[in-house]
Amino acid sequence: MTVLLAPRRHRAVIFDLDGVVTDTASVHADAWRQLFDEFLAGRGGRPGEDHRPFGHEEYLRHVDGRPRYDGVDAFLRSRGVALPWGDPTDPPGRETVCGLGNRKDRYFRERLARDGVRVFDDGVDLVRRTQQRGLGTAVISASRNCRRVLAAAGLGALFPVRVDGEVAAALGLPGKPDPAVLLEAARRLGVGADAAVVVEDAEAGVEAGRRGGFALVIGVARGGDGSDLRAHGADVVVARLDQVRVDGADAPSRTGASRP
Repeated sequence: MTVLLAPRRHRAVIFDLDGVVTDTASVHADAWRQLFDEFLAGRGGRPGEDHRPFGHEEYLRHVDGRPRYDGVDAFLRSRGVALPWGDPTDPPGRETVCGLGNRKDRYFRERLARDGVRVFDDGVDLVRRTQQRGLGTAVISASRNCRRVLAAAGLGALFPVRVDGEVAAALGLPGKPDPAVLLEAARRLGVGADAAVVVEDAEAGVEAGRRGGFALVIGVARGGDGSDLRAHGADVVVARLDQVRVDGADAPSRTGASRP
């Protein structure tokens, strides 16, 4: 499948960072797995709680693309575990939602420092092709480590607009699947949602694009069939971003797009 972006119709493209431009989605997934497996293993035989190891499908369903504390809370609730929310200043050893979230952040940063960041060349190439055609570009991320990841990848100057976890916290923006972060990125690019394209690899992200009324929501399924992305709101799904062309042709219509 080839997807066409038309500069006459699409004035900007908003890229998710993790899993689209950089391979940090796998780093996040490993940090989440370490956090939850350690935490659940230490819960003993508490009645009503499910202490099985953390699974990849649970990563996609509960934490991928969401703000860190929301992900902790959603997963724990799914396992029957009730913890107090706590405070963002809680140390990583405290058993609160915020404390566990801060421990996950510590694990992520340790892995980032140890292993570095792998870049998806097809993602970076699409960003540059859209910029060459005069389209605005922005990067969004639920993570507060977005700036650090871009710098580690050598991409600190790639995006003129960045709306990440730090910006969302400062503005009080809710996380995905709420479209607030995407809409803020479009606002900073000076375009309406109906003239902007969203490129996302997470279920929560494509759902946010659908809810926000964006012109086109492209799901990126690296290694999967993309059915979950279609079910959550992606208009089209590609395996790689070199399947997306940027030219003056008409963009694909929404006819046949899956809508839950």
